[in-house]
Amino acid sequence: MKTHAKATAIPMAERFADRLFQLAAAFPFLLLLALVVGLVTATPAKSREIVCAGKNLLTELATDDPAALEEVRRQAAETPNGSGLLWRVEKEGVEPSYLFGTMHMSDPRVVTLTEDAQAAFDASERVVIETTDILDQSKMAAAMFKRPELMMFTGDETLADHLSEEDRKAVSEALAERGVPFSSVQKMKPWMLISLVALPGCELERKEAGMPILDIKLAADAEASGKEVLGLESAVEQLDAMALLPLDLHMRGLVETLALGDGLDDVMETMVALYAQGETGMFWPLIRVAIPQEESAGDDYAAFDEAMIKVRNGTMAERAAPILDRGRAFIAVGALHLPGEEGLIELLRAEGYAVEPVL
Repeated sequence: MKTHAKATAIPMAERFADRLFQLAAAFPFLLLLALVVGLVTATPAKSREIVCAGKNLLTELATDDPAALEEVRRQAAETPNGSGLLWRVEKEGVEPSYLFGTMHMSDPRVVTLTEDAQAAFDASERVVIETTDILDQSKMAAAMFKRPELMMFTGDETLADHLSEEDRKAVSEALAERGVPFSSVQKMKPWMLISLVALPGCELERKEAGMPILDIKLAADAEASGKEVLGLESAVEQLDAMALLPLDLHMRGLVETLALGDGLDDVMETMVALYAQGETGMFWPLIRVAIPQEESAGDDYAAFDEAMIKVRNGTMAERAAPILDRGRAFIAVGALHLPGEEGLIELLRAEGYAVEPVL
């Protein structure tokens, strides 16, 4: 794979630049999986300790190219509401509610709430997640069955029809290394296939052990406490948003995600570390600094941001308003929906709510 980072005389820096380019190429699709869409169903949990092998790439960046890291931080600092996961939402005459950014993973650093977040959750009367469809496998399956074209190619069309010979070979080999024959998935839409291959080994082990992602844990804890559990979207709406993106964008995402190989562990570790620090505003600057010369990639990110973040932000804000007007809600959505000029925080402020970080 070609790297678009500036060449240096230090081999380690060159290797890091290439890995960072790979990270950036696949980042939107990994963000979609872990921060934006929670299409993961609940399963019974088994207690076990699972250790991840990934490394935080920002640690290497701090050593190899501190100027680039400083630029990432500078851009992140200019992102409205780019720091913090928990926000108090208030309106005159209504008891306070809270807005909380999630990551759709089961990593202990993700599912363990801070003291402030736990207190906000405990004080709530209703808990809101992106979609409650993920809580019932039978309902999820029924919803998917009604719209099979969102998950599978229909007619004679297959995955191979949208891959060059070179990419088809690379995808086939990468899938084979994971024990997945290409022929068994060639009718699957690329975004569904990405959801099967993009998780690192440790997260797959947690899933197999039935360890819940944060959103499912919040809903389960809410039900156990007698709280009302609500959703802002349906699973079909989330898949519809993905389907609106150009197919060639999804195909590039599939190829690049598979090309990461074991680097997926490093990508996810980097994402979890940023999330744990509440640095939601650093994701897009990291991409821009990593591949500043890649125009087509910039177009991909813009399309992804519009369809998967901004448009859905508008829907979420509209549907959250009547819930917020009842007070004492804990609204938990993917963390990327919070920051930015068109993020949920700014949209709610525009509707007359006072939204402030809980430090």
